[in-house]
Amino acid sequence: MPPTHHSPPADIPPQLSDLHCFTETEGVITTTMFDVPGYRVIKVLGAVYGLTVRTRNWAAAMGMVLKSIAGGELRWFTNMLYTARNDAITRIVAETKARGGNAIICLRFESGDIGGFCQCCAYGTAAIVEKIDADTHEAPQLLS
Repeated sequence: MPPTHHSPPADIPPQLSDLHCFTETEGVITTTMFDVPGYRVIKVLGAVYGLTVRTRNWAAAMGMVLKSIAGGELRWFTNMLYTARNDAITRIVAETKARGGNAIICLRFESGDIGGFCQCCAYGTAAIVEKIDADTHEAPQLLS
């Protein structure tokens, strides 16, 4: 078998990598796929949503305006977007768990700005799944 070559990981600033790139899903499998390989859907619990709207304080907003003149990454805004995404995931996971689900399939995100405010919406289908293929590794979210 030929060696597998993987592309290097994304360039994530160190101050963000440990704090913002992982969201605890409390045992709920989250996937953007239409299914979970090695598992079957036992019950569909319906569409679930997690929504948040965030803003920065006026001083940070002014700093971002000045930074936009010079160019470069707006790290305050990047941080706010990561936080909004994590909040949306936390809320969609809570809604899934409240319905008795252990998976969110077809997870999607939408984000945008509303008059200077950042909004982020996570949505997907809550479901109950069970493992059917013994050769499939247990989803890390289901391990205690």
